[in-house]
Amino acid sequence: MLSREDNERLTQVAAGTPMGTLLRRYRMPALVCSELEANGAPVRVRLLGEQLVAFRDSAGRVGLLEEFCAHRRASLFLGRNEQCGLRCVYHGWKYDIEGRIVDMPTEPADSTVNERIKQPAYPTCEIGDVVWTYMGPPEQMPPKPYFGWTQPQATHRSVSRNWQECNYLQAVEGGVDSAHVGWLHRVLHPEGGGAGFSGIWTGNVVADEVDPTDYGHVYACIRAVPDNRKWARAYHFVMPFHVMFPLELGYGGTGLDSYTPMMGGTMWVPMDDENSMMYLWTVRLGEEPLTTTEREWLDRIRGLGPGTLTDDFRKIRNRQINWGIDRALQRSTNFSGIDGILAQDHAVQEGMGPIVDRSKEHLGKTDNAVVRTRRILLDALNSLDEGREPPGLTTSYYGLFGSERILPSDADWRVHLLHRANEVAE
Repeated sequence: MLSREDNERLTQVAAGTPMGTLLRRYRMPALVCSELEANGAPVRVRLLGEQLVAFRDSAGRVGLLEEFCAHRRASLFLGRNEQCGLRCVYHGWKYDIEGRIVDMPTEPADSTVNERIKQPAYPTCEIGDVVWTYMGPPEQMPPKPYFGWTQPQATHRSVSRNWQECNYLQAVEGGVDSAHVGWLHRVLHPEGGGAGFSGIWTGNVVADEVDPTDYGHVYACIRAVPDNRKWARAYHFVMPFHVMFPLELGYGGTGLDSYTPMMGGTMWVPMDDENSMMYLWTVRLGEEPLTTTEREWLDRIRGLGPGTLTDDFRKIRNRQINWGIDRALQRSTNFSGIDGILAQDHAVQEGMGPIVDRSKEHLGKTDNAVVRTRRILLDALNSLDEGREPPGLTTSYYGLFGSERILPSDADWRVHLLHRANEVAE
């Protein structure tokens, strides 16, 4: 469990809070590149409690500005994106992607307002189909986020996002909790339909081992399988909210001893204290691109197919309708009664409330990765307080992927999985 004081330190993300200050040291996703068109409509973005607006200018560059105009605070979401700038519809003040005022038609010719005022703006870069931004001190900007999954061409990659109505940490902890998979996502009768897991996934976790790294931690969830073997899955937690997992066996693959070169991961980006934006990526390594069938399959098991999200990426099956739980389905086919793996995760995590009170928890032995994740985040806060750099700001996470293998029961997963993850990245 956590003290209430530590719980607040980890979950409050606004400017000036300890975690808000820490998070602003990292580059983070703002939106998906395809949402912006040159001279197209602006898009609202909420990050770390700040209301922003993104646009792609006439030259194809992406700007990320504070939403409210520096003049009279009108929303720039209503603005006109034209001739390399975003123009406020209230009085016509126009800003470039760096927030500089480039036109003030309602001001006299000798006005110097544009020399004294600048619209708050954050730098952006486009990598791996994602628009990334940095909201911290300019002189401390870390290297660009060239994660391994951003490097394959777009035909080999799928990136989507959806709104999760709870604090980011609840979602991150779900991402590093492998023990829940065989229960929350269990399918009772696979022939009955529905997305989820059966067979080896329903075996109990026999070990949950975590090793710290300079980017966060790597952890292995190990299940026993027949013939004196074990199924080891290595995940990576990359500071401050990125989890990478394998999709080679039993999920993306066709069985225990066949492999498919697919990898996945998730980032839970805090919008504010009570909301986060979930970015989910999948890549196929090698020469073959992701097929249409595979993309449809991914959407299906995630519960993110057509008609599942609103225009602002909120779920149709949300808290207000109890995430679409079907009690008849729960009794007959699907352990949770909720269709879609992500929908199941969101229901449990959002159902805890916007910010869970961790002082009331009672943790077990398979919560090691959850405990270590919290400790790494708390240690990072202490590092900032003491003037030291937090983890994950260097490039050591470049090229990482999750990995999994069926191994002899006495084999060391670190030898087999971590070595393979590095080989895949190369």
